[in-house]
Amino acid sequence: MSEVDGLGTREKIIALFEENRGRFFSGEDIAGELAVSRAAVWKVVKSLRQEGYPITAVPNRGYCLSEEADIISMQGVQKYLQPVCGCVRMEIQPVLASTNTLARERAAEGVCEGYTVIANGQTAGRGRSGRGFYSPFDTGLYMSLVLRPHHYSAARAPGLTTMAAVAVCEAIEIVSGKNAQIKWVNDIYVDGKKVSGILTEASVGLENGILEYAVLGVGINVSEPAGGFPKELEQIAGAVFQNRPGDGKNRLAAEFLNRFMYFYNSRERDWVESYRKRSLVIGKKIEVICGGQSREALALDVDGECHLMVRYEDGTTESLSSGEIRVKLA
Repeated sequence: MSEVDGLGTREKIIALFEENRGRFFSGEDIAGELAVSRAAVWKVVKSLRQEGYPITAVPNRGYCLSEEADIISMQGVQKYLQPVCGCVRMEIQPVLASTNTLARERAAEGVCEGYTVIANGQTAGRGRSGRGFYSPFDTGLYMSLVLRPHHYSAARAPGLTTMAAVAVCEAIEIVSGKNAQIKWVNDIYVDGKKVSGILTEASVGLENGILEYAVLGVGINVSEPAGGFPKELEQIAGAVFQNRPGDGKNRLAAEFLNRFMYFYNSRERDWVESYRKRSLVIGKKIEVICGGQSREALALDVDGECHLMVRYEDGTTESLSSGEIRVKLA
């Protein structure tokens, strides 16, 4: 059994199960290892099962967390984290209105960089431009990371979004083996369907224009919700997995953090070329939407700052640092 000192009984039991998926432990063995009563073990296991943990209880064998379990937990994420994520501290909730909203509250309270809020569902998830972000319970992963970058101006904040887009793609590819692409600037697609969106929000000092903190929000459709996506999304939205994966959420959350923190702490701009290679709009006709108006253009390239270079029908060109585009992917 692993060393889990410093945690409460509930957290110790979760850590034990997470590190030994598919293995049975008797209530007596767990109680002895953790120096608690068998009644305390039974109470915690009962509570975890009510929360959705697929823990099997078999007479004369004990308790076992299924190897196919796909439920997010702090201990489940931590077992996949790499040393580069040493600053990461997690708060996991079953359901929140918005992980970005809670993360911003925590940032204002002074939490350190790396504080990460994760939820299994959102009731008021937000996308760009004030739009809602569909966040059904249990089939998605919703997380927001507090960052305190040094000497970042508001103009540099979009770089966090592009960095995160590559990290999401790499996490999806590591866990699922599928290719992921980026629709400029912050949407992730797999097999022609949107599976993830990114929303970066920040607090900027009024006197110096420097970021006091940034909150990086990521939503990933891990598997398709029961009954499918709502009608207005069924032609657009997809999921990383067709069927619920064993430990998919914990692995996706950890791999995203591993890849993002690597890019964030690196002096090299490793992600820029990767962002460009994953673009699904280069060479395609698009609509550039600005100020409520749209103009048709050809997407030419993504430059070293991850700006989208376009040529309009009148022959003029522009380098877009922000905004919204539409592209027909079929």
